[in-house]
Amino acid sequence: MILQRYIRIPKQVYFIWGNNMTKIVINRCHGGFGLSEKAQNLYIERKGISEEDAQYWFASEVDRDDPLLVQIVEELGIEANGEFARLKVVEIPDDVEWYVDEYDGTEWVAEVHRVWS
Repeated sequence: MILQRYIRIPKQVYFIWGNNMTKIVINRCHGGFGLSEKAQNLYIERKGISEEDAQYWFASEVDRDDPLLVQIVEELGIEANGEFARLKVVEIPDDVEWYVDEYDGTEWVAEVHRVWS
């Protein structure tokens, strides 16, 4: 009986969140977010950014939940990592308001909440 209750809890939590999850790319080491040259070139090519505009394009300006960015990081794996990056795709429920927070370049996804001081 206890085992059945334990098994039901994750199902209830999953039901509350639903099946819709958002994928977000973060950096998991000191140094900061960055894409390899290969990943940058793939992004520029697949996004259809012109050569002229590519000169002014920066990986740091891409939305971390951009489906193309997520796809490239998942596709390339460690080859997507910039010089000082170890990229990871995390999934959170769609209904969460989030932002990427960091300390010394190591990042995590945090939920937006109210703060007073």
